[in-house]
Amino acid sequence: MRSSGLKGRGVCVLHTYMDNLWAFGEKSGPPSVPDAGGEGQGVNGEECTAEDDEEEEEEEEGELKCVAEEQNPGETDQVCSGTQELSLTEQQEGKGEKGNEEKEENQDDQKKPQEIMDALLVQCFLHALKSKVKKSELPLLTSTFLRIHMFSCCPSGKQLDIKKSSYKKLSKFLQSMQQQHNLVRVKELTKGVESIVEVDWKNRELRFFKAPEETDEEAAPTQHGGEEETLYRPPEITTQYSVSARLEPLFLEANKRKGTILQPVEVRSIVTEYVKNNDLVDGNNKNYVTINPTLCDCLLEKSEYQEVESLKWDDLFSRTMGRMQECCQVVFPGQKPIIKKGHIEPIDISVASRGSNKKVTIIKNLEVYQLDPAVVATALQHRVQASSVLQPNPGAKDKVLVLIQGNQIHQVGSLLLDHYQIPRRYIQGLDKALKGGKKK
Repeated sequence: MRSSGLKGRGVCVLHTYMDNLWAFGEKSGPPSVPDAGGEGQGVNGEECTAEDDEEEEEEEEGELKCVAEEQNPGETDQVCSGTQELSLTEQQEGKGEKGNEEKEENQDDQKKPQEIMDALLVQCFLHALKSKVKKSELPLLTSTFLRIHMFSCCPSGKQLDIKKSSYKKLSKFLQSMQQQHNLVRVKELTKGVESIVEVDWKNRELRFFKAPEETDEEAAPTQHGGEEETLYRPPEITTQYSVSARLEPLFLEANKRKGTILQPVEVRSIVTEYVKNNDLVDGNNKNYVTINPTLCDCLLEKSEYQEVESLKWDDLFSRTMGRMQECCQVVFPGQKPIIKKGHIEPIDISVASRGSNKKVTIIKNLEVYQLDPAVVATALQHRVQASSVLQPNPGAKDKVLVLIQGNQIHQVGSLLLDHYQIPRRYIQGLDKALKGGKKK
């Protein structure tokens, strides 16, 4: 370029130093470009040298003086200008990682939240296909792929939320990955339930994707179907209560309106404060609370209006919670709490008869606890040496049933209780196990 006088179009810029593509790499500095014709040679043979007595000092300051033996000011200025630009670049690099980090932060700030989430979605998608999904797992429910595989690929400190992306829905994102990138093929095997039926493992984008190193000790390992390779931590489930329209007058003094979610201890505390603030403790017996018009409307039946004048504290609390909407808070490790109305569905284990009086064990609602039915089925196969299949759960979208030959309730219970650490109260049907765990 320099020998031709830097004339004409010589470079088509694809990406630049410290841009977004550079941030995905090793973040190294650009190489130093030597002058054409060898070291110390200018465009027309001029020699660039540093003055001997100032060489060390000028190198520390990142400056270089060019002295031409032949008098040609125009070309000499051009060579020196190029050398000084390289020196300035090296000076900027010498400031260390701090400058790079600031630049990255500025670039991130310039990005829209949707763009950041879109990039994270693609990263987790490629990572999941590259290191989590096996060909033997296909077809794979799209909901299972997101919940089990993509979430586990989310880097520590970040949270995958498809609603905050430009796609808004998983189906639209997968449609983009299918139509624009030809990475997967999605098909509706059951009405309303989509599955990934094919993955293009030879896709260039997938082959050259480099999964980020998992330095977090709590990063979930690949689920290959063997129970010994599956790291699973059960959710924390707590009962909570939502303020109903009927009870809103009782909670207004605490600024809690209809729909507010409260812990049981908060409900008791608010009710206690209401009773004390309104001087409703029975003067003759402190175990009783006098019923005022508000408590009458909120807690008593119409038939009790003229009969009940006071309630015991325990009765007061139980009536209050009984007239509130019961909810449950489910917290999976590394995810935001999920509030569900009513009781959480238990994992249901049952035994059904098939032709010739053969027994089959049916397991459902594994997805509620973010357990992959395919992984559980494979683990059970290894335990009992019996075949298993997955079937759509009628009337339950994005859920499947695990069917395994024989009465395997004892083994299923052992797997869920001991390996996955699911509390017994969230498993239904354990009482139907054969004594001694014998198969029939």
